[in-house]
Amino acid sequence: MAVQPGRTGFRILAYISVAIAAVGVVLPLLPTTPFVILAAFFASKGSPAFAAWLEGHPTFGPAIEEWRLRRAIPRKAKVLSCSMMLISWLLLAWLGFPVFVLATSGLCMAAVAVYILSRASY
Repeated sequence: MAVQPGRTGFRILAYISVAIAAVGVVLPLLPTTPFVILAAFFASKGSPAFAAWLEGHPTFGPAIEEWRLRRAIPRKAKVLSCSMMLISWLLLAWLGFPVFVLATSGLCMAAVAVYILSRASY
């Protein structure tokens, strides 16, 4: 069976996303959940077998299932992501970045934080 060109790109993106998610399991500063959800999306487009593996995985599967069923994000992931965005913005301010950069990045981070906090928790 020949591989379709578009599917190869999705498959590569799925593998990259799950690799980043796996690193996030070990490193406390890197969130795992968003990359797992992204990997599941890409895998569903590029590799049904890989998608099935992700959904059945003991670590990654529950996050995918909760997102699909309730659009829920783990409370720990919410706290970590919002904390890291705040620390990042404070670092930009401390390093003396221009007001335009602070305002733009602050608005973007605030919008992402509002979205994350508005999702259900588990």
